[in-house]
Amino acid sequence: MMANLEFPWLGEQGAHDPRSVGGKAANLSLLAADFRVPPGFCIPSAAFDAVGPKSRDLDAREQDVWAPETEAGERFGALIGAAYSLLAGKTGTPEPGVAVRSSGIDEDGQSASLAGLHDTFLNVVGAHPIADAALKCLASAFTDRAIAYRRDRGIDERAAGLAVLVQYLVPADVSAVAFSADPVTGDRSQVVINANWGLGESVASGTVTPDTFTVSKTDMELSGTPVWDRTVSDKASMTVPVPGGVKEVNVPKMMRSMPCLDEGKATEIGQLAVALEQHMGYAVDVECAFMGDVLYLLQCRPVTTLA
Repeated sequence: MMANLEFPWLGEQGAHDPRSVGGKAANLSLLAADFRVPPGFCIPSAAFDAVGPKSRDLDAREQDVWAPETEAGERFGALIGAAYSLLAGKTGTPEPGVAVRSSGIDEDGQSASLAGLHDTFLNVVGAHPIADAALKCLASAFTDRAIAYRRDRGIDERAAGLAVLVQYLVPADVSAVAFSADPVTGDRSQVVINANWGLGESVASGTVTPDTFTVSKTDMELSGTPVWDRTVSDKASMTVPVPGGVKEVNVPKMMRSMPCLDEGKATEIGQLAVALEQHMGYAVDVECAFMGDVLYLLQCRPVTTLA
């Protein structure tokens, strides 16, 4: 079966099915045709059974059946190695750093989100470390917390499948989370943007108070100056890639009180959020990043706090 097993790439038909690659990966795959999404490949839920033990029991994994020197480990490592080589070619980087993220089969629906429930590994470099991170993502679906979350929402916690997305980690200068409707007030006439220097982990994890920009949807259509509210914070820290992962470091003093987005870039993020809202048909929670002057879409999910 291994010879016929392939890891579908974002933007390909095989990566469009949430029943195979999970909601997070499928959403990005469908959006890759129309938006600038960093390249990445999906490890379908079925792949773990195809190359390894049929049981998803944690005890089996704890017995090192997936170790690199085992048959299952060798098969899995070979598949990862081939896909990683292709990713290097797509990015023009010999050993690109990647984000290894879980993508739940039951994830990112409009009534519930599994964001943050499973493990994520950032700036992973090399085939064997990626394989190890992918298996840790798989194991995170069976923690007590993950099982309890699904049980509370009427989801069959043992039947729930997990896929993994391996995606090029954009070395971002600025990262942002944008909401196409205010997640606190419910106001759908504006886009709310939280942004900080570096990778988006500091914004998503809440370890820093980010800059906040409020962009009027109407003004974006009618005016060249749509940013009508801006709060610049004292951004003490940011997340940056380092060998072996990422690290939270101090922001250089002169940059702490500088806005990390100018009006043009805040507007571009606002336009991206509106375009995604129109594309998806519901209010969206968007993760994105600027590398230089190029804006990348990293993730898109529904805003689940709205009525």
